Amino acid sequence: MSAILEQLETWMRTRENERLEFKEAKNNFDFEKLVKYCCAIANERGGKIILGVSDRMPRRVVGTSAFENLERTKAGITERLHIRVDADVISHPSGRVIVFSLPSRPIGMPLQYEGAYWMRSGQDLVAMTPDQLKRIFDEAVPDFSAEVLPGASLQDLEPSAIQEFRRRWQRKSGNDALLGLSDEQLLRDAELITPEGVTRAALVILGTWQGVRRLLPQAEVIFEYRSDEGNIPSQERLEWTQGFLSFHDQLWEAVNKRNNRQSYQDGLFRYEIPTFNEQAVREAMLNAVSHRDYRRSGSVFVRQYPYRLTVVSPGGFPTGITLENILTRQEPVNRRIAQALQRCGLIERAGQGMDLIFTTLIRESKPQPDFTDTDDYQVSITFHGEVQNPSFVRFLEKVGQERLRSFSTQDFLVLDAISRERKLTGELLGRAALLREEGIVEKIGRRYILSRDYYDFVGQRGVYTRKRGLDSETNRQLLLKHIADNAGNGSPLRELQQVLPHLSGDSVQRLVRDLKQEGKIYKKGRTRGARWYPSA
Repeated sequence: MSAILEQLETWMRTRENERLEFKEAKNNFDFEKLVKYCCAIANERGGKIILGVSDRMPRRVVGTSAFENLERTKAGITERLHIRVDADVISHPSGRVIVFSLPSRPIGMPLQYEGAYWMRSGQDLVAMTPDQLKRIFDEAVPDFSAEVLPGASLQDLEPSAIQEFRRRWQRKSGNDALLGLSDEQLLRDAELITPEGVTRAALVILGTWQGVRRLLPQAEVIFEYRSDEGNIPSQERLEWTQGFLSFHDQLWEAVNKRNNRQSYQDGLFRYEIPTFNEQAVREAMLNAVSHRDYRRSGSVFVRQYPYRLTVVSPGGFPTGITLENILTRQEPVNRRIAQALQRCGLIERAGQGMDLIFTTLIRESKPQPDFTDTDDYQVSITFHGEVQNPSFVRFLEKVGQERLRSFSTQDFLVLDAISRERKLTGELLGRAALLREEGIVEKIGRRYILSRDYYDFVGQRGVYTRKRGLDSETNRQLLLKHIADNAGNGSPLRELQQVLPHLSGDSVQRLVRDLKQEGKIYKKGRTRGARWYPSA
């Protein structure tokens, strides 16, 4: 099967949402309605509308003869919505399919058509409410961290923090000329100060405690440790109201002071894994400082328990960011802060932080980060530190660091889901197919399991045999027995699929065809009413 047909199959297994719409449109589809759907999907930050596929699960290709002149259709949509629309025809064995791909609307600019700003609401299209429109218009608000802070001066910036910023920037860029610049020129080049004055970003990153307390007191980070979940008072509480570069190492040291090591025996060797991974925790702290809403008065809190750590920052997710797209979309709240942290090497590359958090936790067989307490007013990320499957950690070590470096975050999400026996959906199915080619996972019917190498490595060959299921000959014999036992009434295909529920419908049909070609069974009837009988 070609890649585009595999992609279509993946889309068809995905439930409809604000960014994915299916329509049968066998003979035609109203153009004005199409434009409204395109408008709504673009307003939801882009997506696809697919014609020629049934909209109810399980979906099937029915084919469409709508919009034969596709170039004219695309031009008509562009003329009405003023966005570029891509449209592709997929030649499926069951018929012609059209995929319209919509880009996101511009930041801060909802799209309208026929006097309404359209959006999806279940199966219907409705006009956006005033609150929803306001949230979109607010996206265009200038970067708060880049604005000059009235009353701030160079005296409000910590000289030692400026020197650390200089050293880090020089080391990351390799530009030795940075070492000879004056403090003022260095900060101008970093856009932390402007001809009009000192920016809020400069104070957040480099401010003295006197300057931050006087001018931006909400730029505070509070650390608390409790040895028991039920304790109201903390055993330790530390507060930092100063530039982040002045205390970021102290913050990690406070966490690491009680960072228990979890030990596991493997033959003659003992492995130790820290409860809280340094890279993941530091990234969460960076995110809290660089993405929080500094217009709110609250502080950033880091709350640690023996096996749980939570970082809470004021303000919800940036507009357009959700739990579903947090790994694929970036929308910096404070661009000037993020740029400065990237210059000095604390942020390697924009958008990589959350990828790194997910990847490090999965590689240590810990639960994925928990955002349960996140809402419109705060972002809360919780790390649960217990290692859940040491054998999985050892297997990844066997795969090898060089090979793992080529893995994407999606690849690790696939391995995590398979190791926990969770169902794969959407893009993860496509990544699983690639890992199958690598020999790291295997496919059994519709489901994936870790490869035989994993179960050999951890000494669980019997578990592999159980998960792998019955061999082909045993499956054939089970089908024959059921057909023979029900020779009086015959066996419809749905019953045969119940006999082998671990196999896909296509796999069962292949076995049935093989038995028919061998003359062991025959069929009476057609389509869904057909029944299978044993040959005499």
